[in-house]
Amino acid sequence: MHAEVVKSVLAVAKVIREEITRLELEIPPDEGLPAKGQMIMSRALTKGTPFYVVRIAEQINSSYENGTFDACAVMMRRLIETLLLAAFEYHGLDAKIKDPTGEFFQLGPIIQLALAEKWNLSRNTKRALPTLKDLGDKSAHSRRFLAHRDDIDRVRDGFRTAVQELIAIAGLK
Repeated sequence: MHAEVVKSVLAVAKVIREEITRLELEIPPDEGLPAKGQMIMSRALTKGTPFYVVRIAEQINSSYENGTFDACAVMMRRLIETLLLAAFEYHGLDAKIKDPTGEFFQLGPIIQLALAEKWNLSRNTKRALPTLKDLGDKSAHSRRFLAHRDDIDRVRDGFRTAVQELIAIAGLK
């Protein structure tokens, strides 16, 4: 009887260990998983840029591929903001986008100031920046708005153009 109990306990322990191993394999690594297929932007676009730009781009692609479109929109907004800050800093103009205490303005005023700069932004980028901010804001702050694939697809080309231009203007590549 004792041997049968020990065998049963060992069998249950083996099943539990296998289940734990299976669950551990399903947990993504600390830095997330890169998209395998459907991407918003090519990895070549951010290759050679600072690690944080590459990671944000990976999160954008991964969230799009996995259908988490609000997350995708928020991360797209974050990348645009990050690149605009880098552009102002690169050109020694960061004081223009800070309040008297040294805090950066919110994205809306930063976009307006960027549009006024002599950076020769394309018409596509000039149109895309406010639209990307609006979509990201709705995805982050609107209780009843849920982004869909077509919301992202509608801004995709302008996003790619804006990212490429801002990476160049910010001297990140």
